[in-house]
Amino acid sequence: MDARYVFRVRVRLEPGREVVSLEPSSAETTVTLFREAPKPGTEGWLFFRNTLWRGEVSDQRHARRLAADWLSLPERSIEAVDFRELQTDDEHFDALKAAIATDLEVFNADTVSEVLSKYLGSSIRVTDAEDG
Repeated sequence: MDARYVFRVRVRLEPGREVVSLEPSSAETTVTLFREAPKPGTEGWLFFRNTLWRGEVSDQRHARRLAADWLSLPERSIEAVDFRELQTDDEHFDALKAAIATDLEVFNADTVSEVLSKYLGSSIRVTDAEDG
C-alpha cells in the first residue's frame, strides 16, 4: 500500500548571515515536495480533510507552516504552497474509500465520491505499485 501527497512549494532564499549577500537581494525557486500519505484509519490519515478543499490548499498560512517544517526552513522563506495531487496505488485508494465509507458523517457527505470531490477535487492519480 503506497500513497503520497504532492505539493509545489515556492521558496525564497535568503542569506543566513549578514556577511553573505545574494544578487538579487533574494532568489526564488520552486520545488516539488512529496509527503507520504498515512494508511487510512491510522493517525494522520485525515490530513486531506484537514488541509485541502476541492483539490486546493484550504489555508495558505497553515500550509506554509507545514512546508517550512517539512523542509526545515524558516516559515518566512515559504512564499506559496500548491497541492498538485494524491498519488496512490489501488490498494491504498480502496482502503481510503473504505475508511471514508465507515463514517460519512464526519465529512458531512452522503457518498464516498462526494468526499473525494469535496476535498481532493480531481487531483487523484491512481498508479500501479510498480510505478512508485
